[in-house]
Amino acid sequence: MANTNEQGRIDPSGAAGDPPSRTSTILETGASIVQRFEPTQQLCAHLNAFHVYAEDPTRCVEANHYCSHITEDLRQCLIYDTPNANARLIGVEYMISPRVYETLPKEERELWHSHQYEVKSGMLVMPAPPGTPTPVWSAAELTEMQQLIPLYGKTYHLWQIDRGDTVPIGQPQLMGSFTSDDTVRRAKRGGLDELLADRDARFGVNYKDKAERRKDIPPVNIHPDCDAILKKQVTTGDRLNEYT
Repeated sequence: MANTNEQGRIDPSGAAGDPPSRTSTILETGASIVQRFEPTQQLCAHLNAFHVYAEDPTRCVEANHYCSHITEDLRQCLIYDTPNANARLIGVEYMISPRVYETLPKEERELWHSHQYEVKSGMLVMPAPPGTPTPVWSAAELTEMQQLIPLYGKTYHLWQIDRGDTVPIGQPQLMGSFTSDDTVRRAKRGGLDELLADRDARFGVNYKDKAERRKDIPPVNIHPDCDAILKKQVTTGDRLNEYT
């Protein structure tokens, strides 16, 4: 865990150091006027869900994904802890289609996770911009979920904010997705209700309503090598003996 005394003051965002100075702010504003930020201008979706640590499935963290399409078979996402202006960049995720996933060697396929449970449970949401009519956004979100459910994701977090680190410390952590109600309860005894209560309140959503709207999305066939890292965390005789 980060030592605040060694790393100096902590900004309200939870990061080490003082807030940006007036000089820094002026320079950044000027740069934003004259420079082109084309890679980030391609971001087309904000998704919110929770990632679980592959090495410790009792730990999880909220993840705000800002994603772009590289090709029809590949998306890439920047992962932030919040959707706010001072959000910390905590990781990255890549998403690929099943046809690309199946070309990977077995040892590589085992590093990727599925999205079916996230979608069908209502955990994965696409927060609506302020003022957007609910019916319009609900339809757009449903379409996005239909496109996301078959994709495989590979995620690394660089900043372990859940343990209080004020800067990124240690090795990148492979992350996975929850794959069942039991895997959620392993991290949060109260299950989805406990995990999502605060998130749902902040975004003005209800995961149970999301799940109901998505019940007719057809299930997908998940490759047996997927979610392998989490499966290996289950010990013989553990009540959580099924992760898929």
